[in-house]
Amino acid sequence: MLEAILCSLVTLVPDYLYRRYAQGKRFGQELTLFSVWYELRWGLTLWIFLTVTLITVLFYFHPASLSVSSYFLTVTILPQVSGRVAEIYVDNNQRVAAGDPLVRLDGLSQQAQVDAAQALLAETEASAKLAQTDLAQADAGIAQARAALVQAQEELQRNEQLRDQGSSAVRLVEIERYENIVDQREAQLRAAELQKESAQQQIDEVLPAKLESARAQLALAKAEMDKTLISAGVDGRIEQLALQVGDFISPLARPAGIFVPTGAGAERFQAGFNQIAAQVIHPGMVGEMGCMSKPLDIIPMVVTEVQDVIPSGQLRPSDRLVDPQDDVRPGSVLVYLEPLYTDQPTNVPPGSSCSVMLYTDNHHRLEHEEMGTGKRIFLHVVDTIGVVHAAGLRLRMLFLPVQTLVFSGGH
Repeated sequence: MLEAILCSLVTLVPDYLYRRYAQGKRFGQELTLFSVWYELRWGLTLWIFLTVTLITVLFYFHPASLSVSSYFLTVTILPQVSGRVAEIYVDNNQRVAAGDPLVRLDGLSQQAQVDAAQALLAETEASAKLAQTDLAQADAGIAQARAALVQAQEELQRNEQLRDQGSSAVRLVEIERYENIVDQREAQLRAAELQKESAQQQIDEVLPAKLESARAQLALAKAEMDKTLISAGVDGRIEQLALQVGDFISPLARPAGIFVPTGAGAERFQAGFNQIAAQVIHPGMVGEMGCMSKPLDIIPMVVTEVQDVIPSGQLRPSDRLVDPQDDVRPGSVLVYLEPLYTDQPTNVPPGSSCSVMLYTDNHHRLEHEEMGTGKRIFLHVVDTIGVVHAAGLRLRMLFLPVQTLVFSGGH
């Protein structure tokens, strides 16, 4: 509308003034509803041509988007294990800090596992003390076997000396018996030494491994027990918490609620522009934004990033070939916007529906580049007509409350 009015000031109005005052034609006589299309044909033709040209140049060099929002991430409050709710520490709309407890499950089976693991650890530690006793007993057995062996060896040696001296008091059978006793005592000493080695091996290798295994089982049981407590991972606010003690919640079947992290989506907006504007939009481009949540505020914005891919081209491998004809709607160029003045927060609630106008600025090119007169005039025109977009945005935001509350029935 503004473009048509502006173009009529330099086409229709001069043509009408010429017909009216230069040629003396008046409305109702020479200028009627049926003849005005012929009488003002030059003005009408130039008006349509100039309006279409102005709109094309305006929307190409100063792209606009009505699809602007600040997307934010919500975190589903889910337990790591299934169970019944035993305690609830928070309420809806309550702000919590990272690490604060939210919900605790009963954890009966997890507590039983912890108790069993603690009992196993205590039993293993007791076995370690018993192994020290077995080691001491093995040392005593070695000393006893060694003493018995020495005694048997002395008896055998004494009888052999008597035999060598030709004494009739010694019999060969007795010597053989002592030889057998010595062999038996040597075997007993070897058995006692092996028993000590076994006890030492239990202390040095087997029992430490059992202790580590018991401690690992206890740590695992405690980790499973910790899963019964749902805590906040970051600062945020609790939403849609509909729980009561005794409810059954599961990581697959039923979540506990929604958690909105603090600062999620704040002061960062995403806008979808027509693909034809991809050659014009660039980081650093300034613009203005108006939102339904703050309809009377115009917020200066700046483009911080332009997504280098278009969503309509994405695909997921499947068992059928992709047909480009299935892409009925072309994708948008995704642009990230942030407030131009970072020291002045926008206070726009995340998720608000907004409109944004971007403005092409050729001031730097006009000052530092050598170009012809025609191109210089064209760039001046491009920069100047941006005021039409600015005025249009302000008019739209001005009439937005009336349009929404009156003509849309307040919805």
